[in-house]
Amino acid sequence: MESIAMTRQQLDGDKMIVNMGPSHPTTHGTLRIVLELEGETITKATPEMGYLHRGVEKLGESLSYQQFIPLTDRLNYCSSIMNNVGYTTAVEKLLGIEIPKRAQQIRVLVSELARIADHLVCVGVNAVDIGAFTAFLYLFRQRETIYDLFEMAAGQRLHTSFTRIGGLFRDIPEGFVPLTERFLVECEASLDEMENLLTHNPIWHDRTKGIGAISPEDAVNWGYTGPCLRAAGVPQDLRKAQPYLGYETYDFDIPVGTTGDVFDRYLVRTEEMRQSLRIIRQVLDRLEPGPVMVDDPKIALPPKEKVYTRMESLIHHFKLIMHGMEMPVGEVYSATEAANGELGFYIVSDGGKNPYRIRVRPPCLPIFSSFEDQVKGGLIADAVAVLGAMNVIAGELDR
Repeated sequence: MESIAMTRQQLDGDKMIVNMGPSHPTTHGTLRIVLELEGETITKATPEMGYLHRGVEKLGESLSYQQFIPLTDRLNYCSSIMNNVGYTTAVEKLLGIEIPKRAQQIRVLVSELARIADHLVCVGVNAVDIGAFTAFLYLFRQRETIYDLFEMAAGQRLHTSFTRIGGLFRDIPEGFVPLTERFLVECEASLDEMENLLTHNPIWHDRTKGIGAISPEDAVNWGYTGPCLRAAGVPQDLRKAQPYLGYETYDFDIPVGTTGDVFDRYLVRTEEMRQSLRIIRQVLDRLEPGPVMVDDPKIALPPKEKVYTRMESLIHHFKLIMHGMEMPVGEVYSATEAANGELGFYIVSDGGKNPYRIRVRPPCLPIFSSFEDQVKGGLIADAVAVLGAMNVIAGELDR
């Protein structure tokens, strides 16, 4: 990247340099964007990444396959459970195993809850950035309910580490289903309230329509996936195109926009939340009793009560923890449809207990890379709206 240092003499005419970030409420993380302005018009925008780089991929080489799961929580921390699902799905593909039906259904259930939570954050915070504070309050009330459900299921609200290679950490507890059913009703009502406040609001239209528009061709060329790609008019969704976890058996639609601007991204995310509610209802209708972990002693730890009472189980537990799983030599790429788009994990195994290499394909990196193209020639106030609609999460951007 070219140096962003610039002297006063290098600036033309009345242009000025403004730093947006790295510590600023509208940057949604530790991002830095150097804006070159002429009046209030942006003539150049240089993004600077890496402030939240923690070496996640390198750390994976010194951890076992199971130990890497908590690190995936720290990628997109607004919907961390989807990172858990994406990573464990990749390892299971490498192992060539299929998890139990109930575990698949619960993974779909919590993934769609996480998708709703992520979209609630994106739409709500984007509205606050633009000046619509009331909608934020309606939406975050439902986000809190989702985190309460996660705490009930996994013991943690944000960094859940809920999945395990071969299934789940544990089954959902008694009372989880009725609380989820109540949430579905309340969330639908909150989305209606939000749309009454925003969708037909002329001020919201002025701040979002035509702002950050992108053509389908440009979106594909940049490598867009997820809501930003669908808002541009491309009906691409991995849950339909490359189904996993039985998504092909669920009935849901893929919302698409026409212009790819901030308003279309808002509409797409709003409808995706409604479609996620629809999927969750189908999961609850077909949820069947059964195990949530594969019955394979080379993958799954024995129950704790057996570890404390049976020598064979204690040895089994010790071997699996100390020596790890028996992994085949090979490589795999597996992608899931996360809240921001295609979340991919490329894993190389040399047969050892630790991965030889892990590469994470974050959905927001190519989206954020196009930031300058979308804001150049626009107003500085519109840059805030565009960045919010991109939903850039620094944790998965920098890794």
